[in-house]
Amino acid sequence: QTQLEASGGGSVQDGGSLRLSCPVSGYTRLNYCLGWFRQIPGQAREGVAAIDSEYLNERYADYVKGRFTLSLTPAKDTLYLQMNNLKPEDADTYYCAAGRRRGTCYTDPNLYAYWGQGTQVTVSS
Repeated sequence: QTQLEASGGGSVQDGGSLRLSCPVSGYTRLNYCLGWFRQIPGQAREGVAAIDSEYLNERYADYVKGRFTLSLTPAKDTLYLQMNNLKPEDADTYYCAAGRRRGTCYTDPNLYAYWGQGTQVTVSS
């Protein structure tokens, strides 16, 4: 069974950086989409970034392009999200997720079947 668990959240000031980590286990390492998402309580979960585990093609939400970078270790067992120039509006609970790839790995949460527990990010102005 595919398992994930996000960590690395914390509190930073406006303009600060954080690096989120997500160990991934129990998947074939091929033909999967891996992604980062975020959610404020009471609101819909939104996609931040996604990567396919085979070709390593990346996709980012427009509001994080140029600030966030997703990466996957060569062993494909840990997913990272480097977040730079954080803004107060980035404050959310962040989740990592995995799903079988059927075409392009978009940041649509509905494409992902396996979810880890979230990690909280707070950004103060």
